Amino acid sequence: MIVQGIAYARRLAKTLVAAAAFAAVATTAMAADPIKVGFSIALTGANGPNGKQLLVALEIWRDDINAKGGLLGRPVELVYYDDQTSPPNEAPIYTKLINVDKVDLLLGPYGTNQITAALPVLAQRNLTTIGILGTAANHEVQYKNYFSMISLGENPIREFSRGFFEVAMAQNPKPQTIAIVGADAEFGKNSTDGARANAKAAGLKIVYDQRYPPTTADLTPVVRAIKALNPDIVYVASYPTDTVLFVRAAAEAGLSAKMMGGAMIGLLATPLKMQMGPLMNGYVNNAEMFIPAPSFNFPGVDALLKEYQKRAKGQGIDPFGYGFVPFGYAAGQVLAQAVEGTKSLDHPKIADYMRNNSFSTVVGEFRFGKNGEWAKPRSIMTQWRNLTGNSLDQLNNLANWTIVWPPEHKSADIIYPYQKQ
Repeated sequence: MIVQGIAYARRLAKTLVAAAAFAAVATTAMAADPIKVGFSIALTGANGPNGKQLLVALEIWRDDINAKGGLLGRPVELVYYDDQTSPPNEAPIYTKLINVDKVDLLLGPYGTNQITAALPVLAQRNLTTIGILGTAANHEVQYKNYFSMISLGENPIREFSRGFFEVAMAQNPKPQTIAIVGADAEFGKNSTDGARANAKAAGLKIVYDQRYPPTTADLTPVVRAIKALNPDIVYVASYPTDTVLFVRAAAEAGLSAKMMGGAMIGLLATPLKMQMGPLMNGYVNNAEMFIPAPSFNFPGVDALLKEYQKRAKGQGIDPFGYGFVPFGYAAGQVLAQAVEGTKSLDHPKIADYMRNNSFSTVVGEFRFGKNGEWAKPRSIMTQWRNLTGNSLDQLNNLANWTIVWPPEHKSADIIYPYQKQ
């Protein structure tokens, strides 16, 4: 018994020494000057409901990194400003982050229009950033040190709506006509440009092709104009708030094309989905990048979403975070892996590492390719069905929120036309 007691005491001593050593390292790291990560994020305006989710995701990433000792032995600090979903705010925000706040690293912005507005400031200074959920934001500037946290691949303009048209043209009889409508801003332009190219390639006749001002408060005239042309399918590229406007106007006007949907960002935000409820029935959405289905259960994502959902309580933000939170957290993961891989805060070195390495994240493993986009695309298309109310349990039920494309992720066949189910 005495020998066993001595052995136990020795093991305990070794454990305490190891714990003390780890604590000392962690304490030293936390005592060092922080590494400042700067970004702009929409906390108000049209993108506010989604930007707030992304901020929580980045805060979770920061806390996780710091719990492990920080980056390069230093704690991570987030420095950010609300861009109010206004592209003209991006240049002054990033200029302030760089010149006044003296941030070490950059992320963001979130959203196509915002990224496009920020890139000239970053390119002028040869700085590196990871834009979050922007569609082809770099296809014109083609800035070498920009990287995209959205899984649309190297041809994002066409890829964004590819599934929509593949599904539509697989129906019998095939649709003949299409209406294309979107917000008149960078996101809407890129999305409708891609839809137009895909529609022409599919042999569809485009009977309506217009964009509306982002400040439009009533889409009823647009919906009525589309209804008068009686298209077989309708493709919509809309922001969160105007998604609700379109869906409601379509219901009121009785617009019932055989297939409606597209890049409707509002179909990703739970508070807005609760507003629309059964009005969403039949709508398909190719703006989905992540859905809590078995094929998307990447390492770490379940724990992330549970932590987010815990923090989201009482904040008045999306309670689930499915469409946005994993990509925000993954942007931080990519940045951290590049910093640790280079043992540096040098922006060109970090960018070079990103170009030449793969990354393991909560949204899967991937590499960057042309223009900083994902080398291999991974997009999905979903359809809402059988909603009878606005409750959270219905919105979180994968029987109501089905994946209809691509085949490797598919959970159900599309209902087409939905009105004849």
